[in-house]
Amino acid sequence: MYEPITIKDIAKALGLSTSTVSRALRGSYEISPETKKLVIEYAEQYNYRPNPIALSLKERRSRSIGVVVCEIANNFFSQAINGIESIAYNRGYHVIISQSHESYEREVVNVEHLASRSVDGLLVSLSSETDQIEHFRNLHEKGFPIVFFDRIAEEIETFKVVVDNYKGAYNATKHLIDSGYTRIAHVTSAQHLSISKERLEGYKAALADHGIALEESLIRFCNHGGMIYAELEEAVKSLTAMKNRPDAIFSAGDRLTISCLNALKSNGFRIPEDIGLVGFSNSPLVELLSPALSVVKQPAFEMGQVATELLIQLIESKRPVTEFEKVVLQTELFTRDSSAAKATEKKAKAKKAVN
Repeated sequence: MYEPITIKDIAKALGLSTSTVSRALRGSYEISPETKKLVIEYAEQYNYRPNPIALSLKERRSRSIGVVVCEIANNFFSQAINGIESIAYNRGYHVIISQSHESYEREVVNVEHLASRSVDGLLVSLSSETDQIEHFRNLHEKGFPIVFFDRIAEEIETFKVVVDNYKGAYNATKHLIDSGYTRIAHVTSAQHLSISKERLEGYKAALADHGIALEESLIRFCNHGGMIYAELEEAVKSLTAMKNRPDAIFSAGDRLTISCLNALKSNGFRIPEDIGLVGFSNSPLVELLSPALSVVKQPAFEMGQVATELLIQLIESKRPVTEFEKVVLQTELFTRDSSAAKATEKKAKAKKAVN
């Protein structure tokens, strides 16, 4: 049976003390560059790996990070988790993932369970039901490291990583307007979520800047963010049943966008001939759908990386951290067939080109 080598084995093989080997592996300034090189090369040659149990006992840390998200199957969160793991494992941390499935109660249970398992810190994206944050406030006030990403709790003073939701929504709505759509509906998640508020404001601003009056009747909130298809389908049906129905929909979430496409098609609407569609989505399949979907894509992998770096900074800080920042990353709009210019708009452009 294979036995992994230890610091004692390296020390014996190289004729060094265990403390010298240990300091060399940590990159201590007390050890000469030559000795460091010798130790590191030997450790790599024989595939040395630190003992996580020994490390946690010595440092009084578990070397693990808890992650709380609504759903791993969501393309955005699966990509963010890949970013989290890419940093965590390189820094010697394990990642424990839990799903709230958009349930406040399940989120509370998950957070309590992870904290009781002595994780060193939490990376959190709030559930769509979460409008109370005492379970996070209690931990935060005890000095427990927490970093929020995507769906954040503004009231808690800690690091936060988000995208420019306002600008992403503004650009998506502006694109529809530029393509000739004038009655643009907005389908979004729970009203109290930070992402919902910011994307709604971007949508409203784009309408206002282009002289289109806001109609509250064209806005639908789906409290489960598309996880319950019947809820989303009802929202789409109520919009398309309007006497003066919308000619386009801007949807503000990954699941919402794909589900909007399905709901429209299953109810006999052609896209974009009958109704245009653009939304937030990180799905790698949007180009392969029929029609190909226009989407606002978020840098999910990078968001996971940045959030993890900030959490490890909190965990490993020798002194209490009192100054925090909100990191804002940029989105990117990809325009495809689902939001193609309306037929009347195409004719007008063609006529203008001829003249």
